[in-house]
Amino acid sequence: MRHLKRGRKLNRTRSHRLAMLSNMASSLVFYKRIRTTLPKAKTLSPFVERLVTYSKHNDKLHGRRLILSKIIGKNSKQVANVLMDEIGPQYTTRDGGYTRIVKLDNRKNDNAKMCIIEFVNLEVATNDNEATDKEEGNKKEDIKK
Repeated sequence: MRHLKRGRKLNRTRSHRLAMLSNMASSLVFYKRIRTTLPKAKTLSPFVERLVTYSKHNDKLHGRRLILSKIIGKNSKQVANVLMDEIGPQYTTRDGGYTRIVKLDNRKNDNAKMCIIEFVNLEVATNDNEATDKEEGNKKEDIKK
């Protein structure tokens, strides 16, 4: 019987599954939203929410070490820095539910259910250089006319 067995296997071994979750979590932290299959997103959501909760710990060193124990790879320190400095402080008043899953159409070749997983109410810093370039471009066009 399957009583009290949490999580999905996703047709992978334990080490492959943990490596995949770690890679997907680091991609989500860097890009703030990723496109993936629905079962992977449903598995990734609690994993990432736990990392965000770790980043909100009062003891910053302990939270950073907990994050580093879950994220494996070369960019684990960068992921921990982004979580501790950018994402965690934005969710200080929120008790949970940091991610959202938005369903998309099925994938064309194998008809897999696709979705987007993203952070909820996350303020992303806009690039000011692009805004000034667009404004300057408009001014140049006005001058030419």
